[in-house]
Amino acid sequence: MNDQHLQAMRHSTAHLLAAAILELLPNTKLTIGPAIEHGFYYDFEFNKEEVQKVFKQKNNDNRPVSEKIDTLNANAFARIEQKMAELLKTWGAFSHREVTEKEAKDIYKDNPYKLELIEGIIKKGEKITLYKVGDFEDLCRGGHSEEPKKDIGAFKLLSIAGAYWRGDEKNKMLTRVYGTAFASKKELEEHLVMLEEAKKRDHRKLGKDLDLFVLSDLVGKGLPLFTPKGTLLRELLNDYSQGLREEKGFSKVWTPHITKNDLYKVSGHWDKFGKELFLVKSQETTDEMVMKPMNCPHHQQIYASRIRSYRDLPIKYMETTTDYRDEKAGELLGLARVRSLTQDDSHAFCTPEQIDAIYDELIEVVQTFYKTIGMKLRARLSFRDPQTPEKYIGDDALWEKAQEIILKVAKKNKLDYYTAEGEAAFYGPKIDFMAIDALGREWQVATPQLDFVQPKRFGLTYIDQDGKEQTPVMIHFALMGSIERFLSVYIEHTAGAFPLWLAPVQVSLLPIADRHNEYAEKIAKELQAVGIRAEADVRSERLQAKIRDATLQKVPFMGIIGDKEIADEVISVRKRNGEDLGRLAATTFLTQLRNDIDKKR
Repeated sequence: MNDQHLQAMRHSTAHLLAAAILELLPNTKLTIGPAIEHGFYYDFEFNKEEVQKVFKQKNNDNRPVSEKIDTLNANAFARIEQKMAELLKTWGAFSHREVTEKEAKDIYKDNPYKLELIEGIIKKGEKITLYKVGDFEDLCRGGHSEEPKKDIGAFKLLSIAGAYWRGDEKNKMLTRVYGTAFASKKELEEHLVMLEEAKKRDHRKLGKDLDLFVLSDLVGKGLPLFTPKGTLLRELLNDYSQGLREEKGFSKVWTPHITKNDLYKVSGHWDKFGKELFLVKSQETTDEMVMKPMNCPHHQQIYASRIRSYRDLPIKYMETTTDYRDEKAGELLGLARVRSLTQDDSHAFCTPEQIDAIYDELIEVVQTFYKTIGMKLRARLSFRDPQTPEKYIGDDALWEKAQEIILKVAKKNKLDYYTAEGEAAFYGPKIDFMAIDALGREWQVATPQLDFVQPKRFGLTYIDQDGKEQTPVMIHFALMGSIERFLSVYIEHTAGAFPLWLAPVQVSLLPIADRHNEYAEKIAKELQAVGIRAEADVRSERLQAKIRDATLQKVPFMGIIGDKEIADEVISVRKRNGEDLGRLAATTFLTQLRNDIDKKR
């Protein structure tokens, strides 16, 4: 089953879920139910008393149904799935009909959500269509299985969550029911196994268990705090990122965290993303200020501060800095979606003739970085959607030229690539590198973006060989992108078992008894003196408890110290996976560690 058919099947299963819910809970108000990656969801407004009665759910407090996740999951899902299976046996093909505005509003007169959707359809000048299968009919644009009884192979309801209508926290909280669906039972079972493994690797759980970051309601949603261990991890990765770019001629710059909104009006970001910006009010001036959501307009102002010659180009700036975006509360998720995101950002200003060489450098940097951290890549060539030109700025000729260059670069560098229309930035096409994690999931990471538009909007120029003013090309580049989001991916990829060079604690020295503590602390200091992050666990605990704790903390190496080790001036070394490396002299162990760290193993 190809992706298009799979999406149609999952969307059809969302209809099946809605039909089953109405059979069991007829007072439920339906809203929307799209297909998503690996499955589907449907948002409902349940009648609280009806849910309690039908599913025998105890009314033990005043929380809304959408927050009673455990009871609804445990009790209701089996019955809902059973009803879905019963209905599916009666389903033939989907049929549809067009209705007038009046007909649609009469049908959904008691459903404010559908009425709002109908108003949106009317404003866009689109046709209002209803799709029917069996006895169930729903307002829908289409995109269903031709033979749902045959195509819907295996499905399972997974979880529920609260979801604000239209993602706006000012609106009513609905209950979102998530499910997954595949063409076969075997594929479903394999996916469920992967989901179980993903739960164990959830970066929010591991972040807490490994003491990497903290989420505080008092600080605010989407504003993570990093502990000493988490901060060390961030800085080690950023130092490596900056080092790779410095080798390619990038220089550090610094920009403030607030700016006049005029900057983003010129760049085009205000019209596109103005509602996502945090506003800042000054007590001294009448300027309208914002927290910066991105860095490219700032770097362009540094470029614009003086006259540039073609001999100066390329000019390359980089900055690791925190940006701020007013993401919707319902979309925030651990480190994966935050309101304060730190980017390892870069911008190169160049002549058209220098584009290929800079892209070659950036692709080399990407491949080096992700090979080091152990993640395979493929490339998505993100182009504009020719059907929706209003979403982009810049003329057609520049876009065609930019997309031809991106395609040429991908072929020249023999990238494993595919194209995706509609995924371009609003000012230019890009290569999105997609990292594949240990569970086979794909994540967007590094992104070099080609921009002919913004330099022109800001009036950037350089003097060419003939003494004429020309507009430079701008290449945006982030190696990790949002460091927070990258960490959410990388923590789950490694399950928190970071390679030696990145591990917050690289060696844990474990004295068997209190009399061995002094020697353990002596070895720890020797390792620390040469830059190895070592700790001596001198707690009055049994050795097995110390080994267990070091293993749970994913410490790469443990050094066990007892009477024999002290007498022979050695350490009994074991790895976190339980492998015994035998008895090693401290100097030998130190040399091996230093060699592996220097090679980023």
